[in-house]
Amino acid sequence: MSTRTFRVTVRGVFDGLTAEQRSELLSRAPEHDVLRAAFTPEGHLTYDIAARPAFTFRFLDSGEAEEDILEATERAEEAARAWLGERGYGHKNLRSQAEDLSQAPLGKRQRRAAARGDA
Repeated sequence: MSTRTFRVTVRGVFDGLTAEQRSELLSRAPEHDVLRAAFTPEGHLTYDIAARPAFTFRFLDSGEAEEDILEATERAEEAARAWLGERGYGHKNLRSQAEDLSQAPLGKRQRRAAARGDA
């Protein structure tokens, strides 16, 4: 059985931040800029607190079966909640979306390579 790769995106909104917490997030904003976004096993956080209070975590996970995507999504949500909780950041409207890359449509280059028989 082959390993499947999952991308899980967890979105939410910061809620009830103190002035100190907001200042901390603003000072660390360059590390969490959307232009540096990446899917990682430990999760990568992006936000632009100066523009709006929304945030996005991106997680990379894997599993053996299609059903494993549900557990990957639960792990990602729990990791996001833990990260926020450890820092005392209030949040609301947490929601997630997961994608099984083995089910993703092929891009133009991948279709050409497949047609040529390249691996």
